[in-house]
Formats: sequence, C-alpha cells, structure tokens
Amino acid sequence: MFQRTAKVEGRTVKVGDHVGFKCDIEQGGQIVEIKECPFRRGAMVLVLENKYGFSGEYIGGQTRTEVDASDCWIG
Repeated sequence: MFQRTAKVEGRTVKVGDHVGFKCDIEQGGQIVEIKECPFRRGAMVLVLENKYGFSGEYIGGQTRTEVDASDCWIG
C-alpha cells in the first residue's frame, strides 16, 4: 500500500510521526493523514490529532486539525 509522505524542515515525515506547529500557541500533534493542498500545487497538508485536545482560542478543545506541512517543525 502506498504511504504518502511530506517534507517538514527538509526531513520526510509520515503517518504516525509527531510534529509541532503554532496555532495561538506552540503545540504538537500526531500525523494521522497526509494530503495534497487543493489550493497550492505540490504543497502538502498534515491532518494532526491530539487525543487530549489542542489548546488556544482558535482550535482549543478540538482533537483534529489540518496544518500546512511548511508551517510545522520536528521536535
């Protein structure tokens, strides 16, 4: 089965990896899906999950969010 990957900070990430991102505050999530951005050719979107819920005013309490791979970091 094909496993879609994306580049974060020049490194390849895949489903199951953890990345950081900023939405209101710096936080992190586990990649549960990787898909192509419908608006920018070649750009990838990471679907991230945090079973305890994300923080912040914008996505606070949600357990899933979508973030451009270019807006994420490893570590």
